[in-house]
Amino acid sequence: MSHSYRITVEPMPAPESGAAPREPVTFEVTNHDEILGLIPRIEAKAFLPREEAAEFLVGVKLFSEVLLRHRRDPLFAPLLPHVAAFMKAMKASPLRADAPEA
Repeated sequence: MSHSYRITVEPMPAPESGAAPREPVTFEVTNHDEILGLIPRIEAKAFLPREEAAEFLVGVKLFSEVLLRHRRDPLFAPLLPHVAAFMKAMKASPLRADAPEA
């Protein structure tokens, strides 16, 4: 089952930079995981601050989905075993002491 998402990256105003503001970028993706439901599970893990959970999870899920689609491409193929090992270690990482029981 795939899940569809609309991703928007919108620059925050930085008046001191003097650079012209860029337009937001919006694109649609599908992912084999229900990303929004996974964010609380990552927030409960002890390996990074809670406030970074959504940022991390969205990034890693977008990256890994592209990696899976292009796993036979010579540029991406060498990454697959390392990303798979990372994902396995991430899933097995301990929960925070104050995390609710699952």
